[in-house]
Order: sequence, then C-alpha cells, then structure tokens
Amino acid sequence: MDVVSDAIAAVRVGRPSSDRVRVGGRWCARLAPYEGAGFHVVLGGSCWLLPDGGEPVALGAGDVVLLPHGTGHVIADAPADAETVARAVPFERWADGGLPRRPRTHPGTREVEMLCGKYRLDRSHAHPLLTELPPLVHLPARAGEHPELRAAIGLLEGELDEHRPGASLALPSLLDLLFVYMIRSWAAESTAGAWPAALGDPVTAAALRALHSDPAAPWTVDRLAAEAGVSRPTLARRFTTLVGRPPMAYLTWWRLTRAAALLRDTGDPLATVARRVGYASPYALSHAFRREFGTTPGRYRNGCQGLSDPAGQYV
Repeated sequence: MDVVSDAIAAVRVGRPSSDRVRVGGRWCARLAPYEGAGFHVVLGGSCWLLPDGGEPVALGAGDVVLLPHGTGHVIADAPADAETVARAVPFERWADGGLPRRPRTHPGTREVEMLCGKYRLDRSHAHPLLTELPPLVHLPARAGEHPELRAAIGLLEGELDEHRPGASLALPSLLDLLFVYMIRSWAAESTAGAWPAALGDPVTAAALRALHSDPAAPWTVDRLAAEAGVSRPTLARRFTTLVGRPPMAYLTWWRLTRAAALLRDTGDPLATVARRVGYASPYALSHAFRREFGTTPGRYRNGCQGLSDPAGQYV
C-alpha cells in the first residue's frame, strides 16, 4: 500500500454514514463534535458553514468540506449570530425525519441540497499525515481542478438512490473513495506542513513507498537508499528532515501502528500479526508493542472490542 491508503486504513473503523438533505427558507442545524471526520458536499444551491471557534465559510454548488478532526459546527442558510447558532436544530432531526427534506418554499426562495456524512476513526494511533490536517479543509469547485474528486462526486450523486441495485455496496465504497480524494487534493494544494512536502519529495516519497509496500521486509538504511537511488547520508538527511524521524525509527513506529490495527480489526493470532509486520516472534512484537504503547497486545485487543463494526453496518 501507499502512505495515504495506509494512514486511512490504520484508523478507519466500520463504514461511513451519510445523509442527503434538501432544505430551503431560513434554517440552521448543528453537528456536534465527533470521534472521526465529517464532510459536506454541496450538490446544489449555497449555504454557510460555521465551525466552532472559526470563521464562517461560504459554500456553493460543487464545494467539498472535510472536517478531519470531527470539529463541531453549524450549517445554515446565512451567517448567523451567536443567539441564532445557540438555537440551531440538531442535525440528527434531519436524519431521523424530524425535519422535512423537501419543504415548501416561497417563490424565489433558494434551496440547498447537500450530502452530509462522517467517517468513524480510531485516533489512538493516527498517522501524522492525518494529525497534520487542519481543522477544516475547503475544496471549492473550480473548473479543471481536482478532476478525480469531481468524478467521485458525480458518481456519488448517481448512487444516492438506495433503491438502485447494488447501492448498499456502491455508496460506502464511493464515500471511502471521496475521503481518499479529499486528502489527496489537500496534499496537492497545501503549501505548508511536513507531509505534503514529504510526499512531494522524490527521494523521501520513494523510501516511504518502499516501506509501506512491504513493512515486514528486512529493511536497512542501505537497502532503502538503494531503493530511492541516493546515498545513505542523503536519504537519512532528507527523510529525517521531512518526516520528523529517521527511516528506521519511522519503520518501527509504522510496524507497531500496523500491528495495532491488525489486533483491532482481525482475529489473527499474535504470531501471525508479528510475521505480517516484520517481527520474528510474538515475544519480540509484545516487547516492542509494550514499549511503544504502554500495554500488551492482548490487553490492547481486549480494549478494542466493540470498537470495530464487523457486521459492516453504518455507524
């Protein structure tokens, strides 16, 4: 796998949930802080997003917003004062049918149609690529920009009718694809932050691809430098500067993070997990795991019971 795919897979739990909302007139809805990531796609019309502690953001048709840290926020027909925000209706009332999806509106009143959803994430061992994301990522609709993201939105619009054959499988898969494209688009646009720079540096990116493609391999700095086509000192200097830790230290951390995800998401025996992440024995993995996370693999697995969604239902 690659860095972005692995970063998402390491924290994703269950399947994404979403609601299609169409509303007009005067309205204001609150979405509480969430242990995951939230998103909005404006399918038509316009509205405003008011993040807790942040400035209002105007959204138009085709705009995409990702709240990667689950920041609480309000969506409304217009910028709202504190008193109006305090009276905002909980968003769940829309999802539960407590508010009309297609209310009658006066002639000339503009409606907005949105796809609102969230991804459930286990942040206990999040990859720094995800922790570095800002509280709000706004990707405005601009002609010619982010064609993959726009294509995914188009496919999503076609699958929002849950009565279409195969929709129950297609929709969550497309929502996962949307998450990847949102992060990819942010990394392509970002002019600040270590990880966009690391992924854009050919030497560091090559080393990261090698480590993530086969973390269990017997990597050394010399072998990794050969993969990247540079000398050992060059690799060590560039990798450490951009990633924030030396190559072998990053590999150790990633192996243990991957082990944690396997313990959470699978029933594989500890010996199998150890082999999959590059440890010669369960004892070696247990020792390293306890040193990194302060608990044993068994206790960690027991503490994760009930967190995953093995039935694959929306959560």
